[in-house]
Amino acid sequence: MTEKTEQNNRLDYLVEAFKEDSVEYRDMPTPDGADGKRRLLRSLMNIRMPRHMDEEILKVQDLYLMERNAEKGIVRLEEIPTVKEKGSTHRYGDIISIWQGDITRLECDAIVNAANSEMLGCFVPMHTCIDNCIHTYAGIQLRQECARQMAALRTKYGQSYEQPTAVPMLTDAYNLPAKKIVHIVGPIVQTAVTDNLKSDLADCYRNTLEMCKEAGLRSVAFCCISTGVFRFPNELASGIAVDTVTQWLEANPEGMDRIIFNVFKDEDRRYYEQRLS
Repeated sequence: MTEKTEQNNRLDYLVEAFKEDSVEYRDMPTPDGADGKRRLLRSLMNIRMPRHMDEEILKVQDLYLMERNAEKGIVRLEEIPTVKEKGSTHRYGDIISIWQGDITRLECDAIVNAANSEMLGCFVPMHTCIDNCIHTYAGIQLRQECARQMAALRTKYGQSYEQPTAVPMLTDAYNLPAKKIVHIVGPIVQTAVTDNLKSDLADCYRNTLEMCKEAGLRSVAFCCISTGVFRFPNELASGIAVDTVTQWLEANPEGMDRIIFNVFKDEDRRYYEQRLS
C-alpha cells in the first residue's frame, strides 16, 4: 500500500470518527473528493471543544497530521538565511532572520502563536488566522493542553480568569515540526495607538524571549503579533518588534541562537527588511 493510499484511508477514517464524535454533525454527508474531506475534517477539529478523544483516533490523527505537515514542506533553520547573510549591518544580524511563509512549517525550538484571552484557539471553521492554523496542524491535543493550563489558572485566580495581555503560555507543539508553542495575547487597538499599547506589544516580545530562555529554547519564530484583526499598525508593530528584540539581545547576548521574524504579507516583509537593513 502506498503512502498516498494510507493517507487517504486515514482521512476517510478521521472524517467519520470526528463526525461521530461531534454528535451534531454525525449525519452530515461526506464529500466525495479529498479536498472536501480535508475541509470537513479541519472544520470538525476547529469547532471541537477540549475533551477526551479515543487513543486510537488520536494515533491515526497524529500519523495523518505528520504526513500533512511533511507534504507542506518542513523548513529547517539552516535553510533560513540570517539578515547578515542578506547584507544587513545590524549588530545582531547573525542571529536574526526574516522568513515569509506558513509558520507551521518551521522546525525550530518554538513558534509564537497570536492567541486570544481564552487561550483555546480559534473555533471558526477553516478560519485563516494563525491561531486556527497552529491548532489545526498541531492536533486536538493542543486545545486540550491549553484547557488544562487555563483550568489550573482559574482554580488559582477565579473562574472569570482570562489570560492577560503579554503573559505567555508555553505548550508542546504536538504534530508540528517545532518543539514548543508560545501562546501570547497581544494588545488590541480600539481607536488610537497609545503609549500603553506600545509598551504592551514590546512586553509580548520581551516576555516571550524570557520564557524561551528560562525553558532552554534556543530558537524562536515570532509572528506579527497584534497586526490584522487586533488592528496594530503593521509598520509601527515591526519597529517595536525589532527594537525590543535588539534591546533584549543587548542584555542577553548569549540568550538565543536564532530569532526569526515570520511574516506572511509582502507589506510586513518590506517593513522588517527596512528596519534590519
